[in-house]
Amino acid sequence: MSLTKYHFISGLPRSGSTLLAAILRQNPRFQAGMSSAVGALVNAVLAQMSAGSEVSSLLNQTQRKDVMQGLFDAYYKNDLDKEVIFDTNRMWSSKLPLLMDLFPRAKMIACVRNVGWVMDSIERQFRSNPYENSKLFGGNMSRSTVYQRCEGLAQHDQMVGYSWAGLREAFYGEHAKSLLVIDYDLLAQAPEKIMRLLYQFIDEPYFQHDFETLEYDAPEFDLQLGAPGLHRVKPKVEFTERRTVLPPDLFDKYSKLTFWSDPSGSAANVIAPKLNVKENES
Repeated sequence: MSLTKYHFISGLPRSGSTLLAAILRQNPRFQAGMSSAVGALVNAVLAQMSAGSEVSSLLNQTQRKDVMQGLFDAYYKNDLDKEVIFDTNRMWSSKLPLLMDLFPRAKMIACVRNVGWVMDSIERQFRSNPYENSKLFGGNMSRSTVYQRCEGLAQHDQMVGYSWAGLREAFYGEHAKSLLVIDYDLLAQAPEKIMRLLYQFIDEPYFQHDFETLEYDAPEFDLQLGAPGLHRVKPKVEFTERRTVLPPDLFDKYSKLTFWSDPSGSAANVIAPKLNVKENES
């Protein structure tokens, strides 16, 4: 069993996962950052160990588990001075049974946001770089209009749809009690209150964070996506109200996908605005 204490950050894109990592990494005991390479490595190795591979019959279950744990420990070998490691990847929501078997003490933090605002944020990012064909989309037709861009992103094998489906799977799954859902707006409005609740959830002593001097950027990674500034975190945690750039019908369509506002039927822990029952019934 790995001696390192691992937790995982997942959830929806443009919902505060990089912001959360920037806050957590202020704690000298913690390691956190944007999406790491571990998720891709896990998928690649899992494919090689599964039926259909020529080496699958050479591995027993104990060896498979040891190999998977070894991936994490090898990747974070240079962070042995950290007591707690938060690995970020949107795919982790769909891998919760695997993670719980590898690291039974682990917790998952899912950063979420009204899906209408997720689409709005990606659309703003796209429009801020009119001379770049962002790799956030596929071919030219998939990025030609806001309707096609949103429709493409919402597919279950694409950026928003995949993470949404994985989160929904974890939210109603058998390991939901190990999941903490944090709404981006609440984190931006009351960061200290939310972080204290997070520390309670992961059973760690609270660290006094500075929410006005954050530092995080990944310019090289963002440039290769054709999306400069995608992972840049502003120094101060604050909530800014704005009007959506989406047509009203699109914003309304995707806002209805915010299922975690009604936690009934799930054992997950949720820090998010509650569903307005009257609005839901109308």
